[in-house]
Amino acid sequence: MILQAQAQTAPSAPAPLNAHLAGDIAPVHDPAIIRQGDTFYLFTTSQARDGKGLIHIRTSQDLATWTRAPSAFAEMPAWVQKAVPGARGIWAPDVSFSNGEYRVYYSVSTFGKNRSAIGLVTTPSLEKPVWTDKGLVIASSQNDDFNAIDPNAFTDAEGRQWLAFGSFWSGLKLIRLDPKTGLRAAEDRKVHAIAARRSPGAIEAPFVIRRGGYYFLFASFDFCCRGAASTYYTVVGRSKDPTGPYLDRKGRKMSDGGGLLVLHADLDPTRRYVGPGHIAILREPKQDYIVYHAYDTQSRGVPTLRIQPLGWTGDGWPVAL
Repeated sequence: MILQAQAQTAPSAPAPLNAHLAGDIAPVHDPAIIRQGDTFYLFTTSQARDGKGLIHIRTSQDLATWTRAPSAFAEMPAWVQKAVPGARGIWAPDVSFSNGEYRVYYSVSTFGKNRSAIGLVTTPSLEKPVWTDKGLVIASSQNDDFNAIDPNAFTDAEGRQWLAFGSFWSGLKLIRLDPKTGLRAAEDRKVHAIAARRSPGAIEAPFVIRRGGYYFLFASFDFCCRGAASTYYTVVGRSKDPTGPYLDRKGRKMSDGGGLLVLHADLDPTRRYVGPGHIAILREPKQDYIVYHAYDTQSRGVPTLRIQPLGWTGDGWPVAL
C-alpha cells in the first residue's frame, strides 16, 4: 500500500492556481517548466499531426494564463528517422539551464516499443531562441531491457550532471552527462537502475531534485494516455546519493515498487481530473510548485495542465498543496 505524506509544516499556500489556469492549457501532455527573467516557459509533448511544429512551447507571466509560442522544431530532426523509424512525434521534453545555455532533452519513439532515443537541443536564450540540435544522447533497442524516453537532467552536490529516464521495461535508469556539452559522459558509460516495479506494474517519467541533503525521485505509476480512463498517479522516494537506493517514507526501495503518494485522482477535491502524472518541479525562491498533466473528465478526457504549490513536511517529504 502506498501512503501519502501529510503536511506537518509547510509555507502558506498562495491562491490555488488550478482554479485560475487559463489560455492554452489543453491539450498539454508531459509538461516541463523553467523561468527566464519574468517569463515562465512550458515545454510539452507534440505530434506531427498536431501541426505548429514539434516540442510545443507556451509562455506565462504569472503561471496562470498561458499563450502558445513558436515550437523548437519546424519538423522532425533528420537523425530521428534512422534512429527510430516510424517516429511521428517528440515526447516528454525536459528543460534546464547549464553552461550558459538552455538544454531541452527530448524523446522519440513509437508507442509500446523500446526502439527509442533521447536527443538534445539547445539555445542561449528562450526569449529570442536560436535552437541548435545536438542530436543523440542515448538510444535503446529491442536488445535492451530499458526504454530511452522520458528524460530529466539534474546536477548533484558535487557538480556532476545526470540524466534520469525510463518507461516500463525494467524501470527507471540513470546515466552521467558531460556538463560542458550536455551529451553523455565519455568517461562513465554505466547505466544505473534507480526504480522499478514488478510486472505488470507500470513506471515511467522520473524527475529528480536535490533538497536538504537528499535527492528526491518522483515517478509516475500505472497508465497514462487513456483519457478519462487513465490510472496514472505520482509517487516519490529519496536517497543520499543520486544513484540510490531511493527509499520511501517507510523505508521501501523504489527499485522494488516503493513510493510515497504525491498525486492521485482520489486527492482531487473536485473529482474532475484523473491520471495526474509526468510531473516537473519548479523551484522558485519562495515556493516550489509541482507541474503535471491530468485528464479532464468534463472535457472528453483531454490532457490538461495542472499546477500546485509543493509543501514539505516536518520530516522532509513533499506534499502537493
